[in-house]
Amino acid sequence: MNLTVKGKNIDVGEALRTHVAQNLDRAIGKYFGNPIEAGVTFSKDSHLFVADLAVHIGRGIHMQAEASAAQVYAAFDEALDHLAKRLRRHKRRLRDHHRAEIESFRAAQYILAPQEEEEADVHSANGSEAPAVIAEMQTEIPTLTVGEAVMRLDLADLKAMMFLNKGHGGLNMVYRRNDGNIGWVDPRLEAKAAE
Repeated sequence: MNLTVKGKNIDVGEALRTHVAQNLDRAIGKYFGNPIEAGVTFSKDSHLFVADLAVHIGRGIHMQAEASAAQVYAAFDEALDHLAKRLRRHKRRLRDHHRAEIESFRAAQYILAPQEEEEADVHSANGSEAPAVIAEMQTEIPTLTVGEAVMRLDLADLKAMMFLNKGHGGLNMVYRRNDGNIGWVDPRLEAKAAE
């Protein structure tokens, strides 16, 4: 596994790197023998240390976990516990998902600059309402079942995820609601209900 351990505005010593490598190998090794790569970033947020873990287990399967604590080792251990719980919860589904070929297609992804209220008023007066594009890149939209999409949303700790529904081929989205539940948007179901 290709492991990267870095710190944002803090020094990451050799003892911490060794602790991360040993414990990460042990935790992931219980469930998957060959993860592709992992990255651990440590940072400081006022009086707390923050550990952010990102692991690429297989094709299209990314997991993330984050935790904060007063000690840097405790922050990493807590984030690793979150990651291990997710792996344990989804082990069978991940193994089956990992074996299956996932179809996907490429789409454009844009990052837009936030607009101030005064700028929005000026743009609407000029007739141009498009916000400024900061970045333009390519992304993959996978073909999944709703269950697989929810699993990926949970594993990667994402707020939202767009996918092609295996059942009907239409674009769908799953998202994490403020109350902690998962929401699912399927425009095709709404169109059928209107008929």
